[in-house]
Amino acid sequence: MTRQNYLFTSESVSEGHPDKVCDRISDEIVDLVYREARKAGMDPWKVRVACETLATTNRVIIAGEVRVPDTLLKKDKAGNIVHDASGHPVVNPAKFKSVARKAIRAIGYEQAGFHWKTAKIDVLLHGQSPDIGQGVDNASDRQGEEGAGDQGIMFGYACRETPDLMPAPIYYSHKILEVLATARHEGVGEVAKLGPDAKSQVTVRYVDGKPAEVTQIVLSTQHLDPNWDSRKVRSVVEPYIVQALGDLKIAANCNWYVNPTGKFVVGGPDGDTGITGRKIIVDTYGGAAPHGGGAFSGKDTTKVDRSATYAARYLAKNVVAAKLADRCTIQLSYAIGVAQPLSIYVDLHGTGTVDAAVLEEALRKVMDLSPSGIRRHLDLNKPIYAKTTAYGHFGRKPGRDGSFSWEKTDLVKAIKDAILDVAIKDEAA
Repeated sequence: MTRQNYLFTSESVSEGHPDKVCDRISDEIVDLVYREARKAGMDPWKVRVACETLATTNRVIIAGEVRVPDTLLKKDKAGNIVHDASGHPVVNPAKFKSVARKAIRAIGYEQAGFHWKTAKIDVLLHGQSPDIGQGVDNASDRQGEEGAGDQGIMFGYACRETPDLMPAPIYYSHKILEVLATARHEGVGEVAKLGPDAKSQVTVRYVDGKPAEVTQIVLSTQHLDPNWDSRKVRSVVEPYIVQALGDLKIAANCNWYVNPTGKFVVGGPDGDTGITGRKIIVDTYGGAAPHGGGAFSGKDTTKVDRSATYAARYLAKNVVAAKLADRCTIQLSYAIGVAQPLSIYVDLHGTGTVDAAVLEEALRKVMDLSPSGIRRHLDLNKPIYAKTTAYGHFGRKPGRDGSFSWEKTDLVKAIKDAILDVAIKDEAA
């Protein structure tokens, strides 16, 4: 039987955390390629990006494989595309450097050790390997639909703990940093003296399986005034933390750990090296649900690490929104070059009103879970990914630009109807 009374902790990191700076740059490049493809008349279905970023003291290195429109490629004086020794087309670094600088500036880095204007940026992107590309492209020729860009397992999760059907600890950890970042960018009062780099952690006490109160709050945030100590930082941030927690009670004996080392002036990539894809638990459910292991940022949506994880969350959220369960975990699995998932697994954690096996069959009916089916259903071939890189890929509001389409709950009726169809078929058999 599932435990009903316990403590659970999740952490988040801000947009200025070194790893998140790298996630942001990598996804700005994904967005750049989609934008340029549209401008150049390139079919967005042909876009391919697998981009990694490393950031350290005043240095950014961007590497990976891409398939981009000609407008982003280097050309010789005769207008011919330049290729490297391996035969890969060489990208023109100018626009890639530009979006990286704009991202660093938007985050707020104007410090001696990491500045949007002075950081050296190396672009080491090149054309996609045909051996990798054939997993998607050749499969489409054989099967009539795209194959998965790689093998892997992906998980989606939803629960009835917050309005956005997310686990409470990660939801509130994100919210604390988001509220502080908004205030910092607005530049009003002493909160404007906080730096971009921060980490939060929230411990929630569950009573009868529901979040009841916060028992531990941890916040480490960069501050630009070297004379501030932990006590001063807490006086600045505490009102924003209380605001972020909203109706969730703060326990009378709650422990607060604000800048527990005492000082946090040197931050961001100047204080610690950042790399794309190292905050995958922060990006998902804070450890409250399984994770398949693949990162999201820097990848186009032929990569099922990204698209199928979005699909799994979309289905799980709609199951909970349909009141078929209070908690739902969904696993999908894929093989490179194969279109349809090898398996679908549903766990309702003892809270379901329908048999999980019936639901598994119903979910296949309501959504084509091939990579192309997911991209089509969720309309993913768009420049919508930079905004996913801070405060989680899930539990966000769908945007008018098509962002966070996987957070919609528009499948509720279709799932219920499909369950009924499966049940009728089983009875007839």
